[in-house]
Amino acid sequence: MKLAKTIRFDPSDLNVFPLAADEGEWALVGTFCFAGIGEADIKGKVKQAFSNGFLGLDSMGFSTLVSIVTVKPDDLDKIEKRLCSIFMNEFGAPDEAAAMVAVTEEIKFMADLCAEHKTGTLLAIQRSLGDDGIRESFRSLAKPESCAEQKIWTMVDDDDPADSAEHHAHGQG
Repeated sequence: MKLAKTIRFDPSDLNVFPLAADEGEWALVGTFCFAGIGEADIKGKVKQAFSNGFLGLDSMGFSTLVSIVTVKPDDLDKIEKRLCSIFMNEFGAPDEAAAMVAVTEEIKFMADLCAEHKTGTLLAIQRSLGDDGIRESFRSLAKPESCAEQKIWTMVDDDDPADSAEHHAHGQG
């Protein structure tokens, strides 16, 4: 089974969400966090979390991107227990049995989303609120496209070697 972990390429999550997830947390889509939210409530950092955030299970913070990973059986057990606790303590599930029904649905949804992609693929989410409720769409970036082979620097040769030597001389002075 594949699920996802939070990933952070830069510190932007720390500034845009009410609470940013830590790097490497188990993550779920987490739309249940916004059940019953009204349009008036979707503003500022909450809007960012609503529009673009996956839920990190340890911190209950949000992450813009998640990376697909393979889950070990003991990790799955920890995820289930943590999510059950969240549903009972944060969202008022009446008992463990009811919470576990929701746990199973949430983990299955994330697993189905991750199953169609290779390990290492990055996922992003986009949520919107309409007359028919919350809509979600997902984008994926294959591992090579996402970071490993992206060209982020461009080397440009100086046209005039004399200008280059003069620039270096002034820079060291």
